[in-house]
Amino acid sequence: MDIRPIPAAGRTLGGFDFLLLWSGVGISLAEIWAGGFLTPMGLWAGLAAIVLGHLIGNTFMALGGVIGSDQGIMSMVSIRPAFGIRGSNLAAVLNIIQLIGWAAVMLIIGGRAGAMLGQTAGGLLASDQFWVVAIGLVTLIWAHFTGGGIWKVLQKIAVIGLFVLVALMSWVSLDNFGQGSMAAAPDQMPFMIGLDLVIAMPISWMPLVSDYSRFAKSTRPAFWTTWSGYFLVSGWMYALGLIAALVVADSDPSVLILKTMGTIGLAAPALALAVFSTITSTFPDVYSAACSAVNITQRFSTKTVLWIVGIIAIVLAIKFPMDHYEDFLLFIGAMFVPLFGVVLTDYFICRKRQLDVDAIYERGGPYWYKGGFHISAIVAWALGFLLFEGIAWMKIPVGGSIPAMLVAGAVYFILVRSTHR
Repeated sequence: MDIRPIPAAGRTLGGFDFLLLWSGVGISLAEIWAGGFLTPMGLWAGLAAIVLGHLIGNTFMALGGVIGSDQGIMSMVSIRPAFGIRGSNLAAVLNIIQLIGWAAVMLIIGGRAGAMLGQTAGGLLASDQFWVVAIGLVTLIWAHFTGGGIWKVLQKIAVIGLFVLVALMSWVSLDNFGQGSMAAAPDQMPFMIGLDLVIAMPISWMPLVSDYSRFAKSTRPAFWTTWSGYFLVSGWMYALGLIAALVVADSDPSVLILKTMGTIGLAAPALALAVFSTITSTFPDVYSAACSAVNITQRFSTKTVLWIVGIIAIVLAIKFPMDHYEDFLLFIGAMFVPLFGVVLTDYFICRKRQLDVDAIYERGGPYWYKGGFHISAIVAWALGFLLFEGIAWMKIPVGGSIPAMLVAGAVYFILVRSTHR
């Protein structure tokens, strides 16, 4: 793993590879679980929030990947032109924290599902901890091969197989919960709050999308297949979670759906879905946490960083409290929505997609600013974060994502223009 740009000869991933990569990320029990948080909206408002939230969040996520595919650089390096070489480390530290947290959340959900499906066998197979450790170790190995030939083959086989399993799961879900979800009476959740919960999921991938798009042969197919692969699959997972939770009001609709599959003789496919969907949606967290770490320092080997990140995620998954998962999603939005409002404004509007790539690594160069930090970017980011949190604190039913991103981008643009006059 090198923080230098990927040379043209090393950019080997085509549109189909990105379609499978981001479809595999979207096939996630965590997405089903998150869809269950929208039950107070009711079916139709919840589905509208899912579609609109993914339209918005996916677009920003895929635009973030354009920087990587244009320049061949990883995500945290792509932040350097806006925030400064040292300023990017602020984002890298936060990203490592959120990615380890995400990996732990994914492993918890996968572990619970595996244990539930293994209850009939008993012993270790009925233990959450066993499945957390087993899935976590396989995920670690999977992450070690990211981007390589073996990984591409395994990724294709796994995701194509998961599509078949998702079709089975969808049939079971709609057959058992479809009619009931249409009749369920909603409580009350402001539409914009639900929209924030949906936007937060694709936005959570924004700080790592360039870690993969930097391997793209071409920007255009990478953008559209990243966008469409995640939009279609993640949106569908959210919808399944919403439909099941509306009928049963279960705190974990993902496990509920898998349990239903088990009761009708589909326990083996359900277990395969639980295990492999967790792997394909968790390995990017482990790999990209290592990418963020090497942006800060390259004193440690990549393998060492991967193992440290993976083991911490496994330990946290065994101990991590899941009561505040919704708060975790909103915190991610509060941090990274305004941050990438600044980054996207800088790259697409201020620089018009032009970077001096060599200078990104140059101490004292044009992206060094003052002591390695670009104060204008940090100020704009802080104002966007405060706006997001202020809207949440005052319980204003407008949602914080869109205002925070627009305000952070606008403030940055004004500050940069004023300092260059």
